Parts: sequence; C-alpha cells; structure tokens
Amino acid sequence: MSKDKNKESNQKQELSEWQKRNQEYLKKKAEEEAALAEEKEKEKQARMGKNSKALEESKKSSSDSDQNETVPDEESSEKEEKFQKDDSKVKEEKEKKKEKPEKPAKPKIAPVHIWRAVSILVPSVLVLLLSVYLLTPLSTIKNIEVKGNRNTQADDIKQASGIQDSDYTLALLLDKETYAERIKSNHWIESAKINYQFPTNFTIEVKEFDIVGYYVSGEEYYPILSSGAVESTPVNRLNLPETYLTVTFNDEQQVKELITGLSTISEDIKSQIQKIELAPSKATADLLKITMLDTDEILVPLSELSKKLPYYSKIKPQLTEPSVVDMEAGAYSYTIADKLIEEAEEKAKQEAKEAEKKKQEEEKKKQEEQGSQTSQQSQSR
Repeated sequence: MSKDKNKESNQKQELSEWQKRNQEYLKKKAEEEAALAEEKEKEKQARMGKNSKALEESKKSSSDSDQNETVPDEESSEKEEKFQKDDSKVKEEKEKKKEKPEKPAKPKIAPVHIWRAVSILVPSVLVLLLSVYLLTPLSTIKNIEVKGNRNTQADDIKQASGIQDSDYTLALLLDKETYAERIKSNHWIESAKINYQFPTNFTIEVKEFDIVGYYVSGEEYYPILSSGAVESTPVNRLNLPETYLTVTFNDEQQVKELITGLSTISEDIKSQIQKIELAPSKATADLLKITMLDTDEILVPLSELSKKLPYYSKIKPQLTEPSVVDMEAGAYSYTIADKLIEEAEEKAKQEAKEAEKKKQEEEKKKQEEQGSQTSQQSQSR
C-alpha cells in the first residue's frame, strides 16, 4: 500500500508544466461557465431548462477532467481533446441559441400618420354629430327672454327680430348681431343686444328711446320719442307723468328738427317748458311760441332754437313778472300785461278797421241801390 501511495505522489510530482496550466485553465473555464449559466438563469427564465442542461454537461466534463488528473500524459491529452470538442459544441449551441431570432416586434406607427388620421377622423366625427343634431327637434329649441322694455311688448320685439320657432338654435347663436339689428326696426328701440347662455337660453336686452314730449290733438296725447318719431298710438291720460312737454304740431320734419334742437339745451331749461306751438309771423314762417311753467313766453325761430334759447337762462333773472322774451330778431322782453294791452289795442284797431270796412261796404251798397232805382225811374219815363 505504501508503495502505491508513493507511486501516486510521484506521478503528481511528475506532472508537466503544460498539464498544470491546463488544469488551471479547466478550473477557470468551469468557474466562468458556471457564472455565465447563473446570469442566463436570471435573465432568461424561459430558457432555464436548456441552459441548465448545457451547464450540467459542462460541469460533467469538468468533473471528468478533475477525476482523471492523475492519468498519464496520453490519456489526459485525449480527454483534454474530447473536453475541448465538447466545450466547442457547448459554445456552438450557445451561439446558435443567441443567433436564434426572437419574435419580430410590431412596427411602430410614425407620428405623422397618426396626426393625418386624427385630422381626418375628428372633423368627420364632428360633421356626423352635427348632422344628427340638426335632424333632431333639439336643434330648434330656444328659450328667449326680453329685458329693458317698458313701452313695448316682448312679443313685438321678438317679431321685429325675425326669430322663428323653426330657426336653428345654432343659426341664432352664430348670427346674433343680424337678429339684434333687425329689432331696431321697431321705432321704440334705440339699441338691442342678444346674449347667449348654455344650452338654449337667449336674452334680448333692449334700450328704448326716451319720451321727450307729447303731441296733443284734441283730447289725445301721442308720445314724441327722442328719435323724433311720433307714436301713432295715444297713451292713456292716466299714465301721463306729473309734468310733461306738449307740442301742437306733428309735421315729421319739424318735429325732428325740434327734438334735435332741444337735445342741445340744458335740462334746467327743458324741464321748465310746458308747451311748444307754431306762431308764424310775416317775417318768420317757423317761429315758435314756447310757454314755460311759470307762464313766461318765448318767441324763437325753430331754425335758431339751439342757438338762441340758451340765452333765456340769462334773461330770466331780470324778469320781475311774467313776461314775453322775443328772440325773433335780437332779444328783448316785455311783460305779459303789456302784451295783453298791446293785443287789446291791436284787437281794437282790427275791429275798428273791420267796422269801417263794413260801413263803407254798406254805403257802397246803398249807393248802388239808389243808382239802380234812379235808372229804373228814368227808363219808366
């Protein structure tokens, strides 16, 4: 036994330098393969079976080489060649596995194609939804409210706007300005605006012309608007304000000129005017007679109203009693009493003239009668 042991130890000592390096290489190779196998197991669990099999083969070959380390040089070289072949086969198998193509990934769609599709699909869907909406009764539902009207009826304003129950809600929303402009065809309306509130609510806000005065005809009172228009329907006298301006003429052009002139006059003067009437003279066909609340009277041409009437505020403090302020030519004043006396004198003169004229006519008539009688007598002879 001791001889055999000595023999084995001698054989170990007799290993060549190449064999030693080969053993070290084999050990290192086995360690690398084991580490590689472990990494593959972690990364690719699906391929665990195949990798483990290859690892077992590599381990088996490495263990066989370790067991046969003490074999003579020829046997060890044969085994080494065999191991190298096996090792090359394992490598080839691994390379084949690596080269084996994986399932091809689905190709990604370029963003430009996505945007092209969206630019076509979105408008198409919107057009489809709009078409369906327009075909349903929902497309004509409208809730309309009128605000700001005092002298006009809400139905009259709606009628002036031209909005029909059959009109599309969307059409009214997109063309609000046109419908609002139509409302101004009503002579009471100065301005109009249509506001929209989701989903189908519309509010018509109007501003009416102010009532400047009333045209009086007999017992009827017709509003005169700040636009110069005269309302054709009289108001109930019970609805008249406490103080108001009355006008005794309704010529359209003259009324508009009057309203234009009054628009430049201060509110202090306008608030004192009670009545305006035409009082044409031989020199001035458009002469106005303006009666104030304190019974003062102002004579002023209509064409010069805005220019001359403001002077009344300067003349008024100088008047101690009800007076007439004559602005027909220049500006001067005289009392109402003087005017009455003057009118009485003028009336007396007129009556005297008429009496004289009548007397002359009667005398002429008598003379004609006497002449006719004389001629008749001469003929009878």
